[in-house]
Amino acid sequence: MLIRRAGVVAGATLAAGVMTVTTAAAAGPPMPDFRGQGLARVFSGVDYRTRVEVRDVSGRQRNVLWPLSWKVCTQSPAPGKELTGQTVTIGVVKKAERCPV
Repeated sequence: MLIRRAGVVAGATLAAGVMTVTTAAAAGPPMPDFRGQGLARVFSGVDYRTRVEVRDVSGRQRNVLWPLSWKVCTQSPAPGKELTGQTVTIGVVKKAERCPV
C-alpha cells in the first residue's frame, strides 16, 4: 500500500499480522556547529528523536556518563548539513582536556 499526502510518501507492509509503516524523511534543519561547546548543548540542540552516538576521542575509550563534564571536538554530519533522520556522531573529551588534532 502506498499513500501520498501533502508531499509525504509513506509505505506500509503487512506481514505475519504485523504492520510496519515507513515515512520518507523530509528535509530537516541544518546541523548546528557544536564543536567547542559542552556535550549537554548537543542534546538540547537536536530533535529528541535524533539518535546521538557519543565517543571519547581522547584515545582512552572512557564511558561518557555525565554530559556536563564533556566538550565536543568532532561531529558528524558536518555543521550546516541537512539532518534527515541519520545518527549524529559526536566526539568528546573532558572539559579540561584539549581536543586531539
